Amino acid sequence: MKYIAIITGFLIIGCGATDNQQAPKLETAMDSVSYSIGVDIGKTMKTQELDINDKAMFAGWSAAFNGEDLKLTEEDMLATLNNFRKVMQEKSQLKAQQQSEENLSAGEAFLAENAKKEGIVTLESGLQYKVIEEGSGETPTEKSKVTVHYRGTLLNGEEFDSSFKRGQPYTTPVTNVIKGWTEALQLMPVGSKWELFIPSNLAYGNSPRSPGGPNSALVFELELLSIE
Repeated sequence: MKYIAIITGFLIIGCGATDNQQAPKLETAMDSVSYSIGVDIGKTMKTQELDINDKAMFAGWSAAFNGEDLKLTEEDMLATLNNFRKVMQEKSQLKAQQQSEENLSAGEAFLAENAKKEGIVTLESGLQYKVIEEGSGETPTEKSKVTVHYRGTLLNGEEFDSSFKRGQPYTTPVTNVIKGWTEALQLMPVGSKWELFIPSNLAYGNSPRSPGGPNSALVFELELLSIE
């Protein structure tokens, strides 16, 4: 079983938690490597909410490392770990589904209230926008390449990306972005700055990689600088 990196990290965690031993000194480069692996594994375990028995974990590592008799056969351990992976996968899928449903509901409620505000335009697709500055230049088509500045936030105002902050505009074909952008860009004259309120189906949909998680509605400040 190929768990060398994980077990190395577990050693650090196990040592720190067994018999209240003092944490080892980091005197060599390998000491620092070992400690860093332990921290990384610890963070991963915490994020995944793994309820690990650190003493049993360290006992298993010690027995294997020192060539002692194991309390479980290889077959038993393989079956145990395979079952554990299955349980964790099901737990992860359930959590993602719950988050997806919560995000979808929150997005729908937000957009419904937002539509009542002054200056908000709601399109048939569900995309909402508010004109901050109205430009007077040309309007892109779906075949255009545009240069824009943007700032993306979650519904709670948390920023997840910003070309403004990087100080570098973003150039892209109109159709190589999320659907909400594609639709809005074809309505914006060059020089315009709009605030977009994008439902999840026009953003990243149910993708777990979506900012804010699956089915998140997103808010963008989008400024159209030029058309190429």
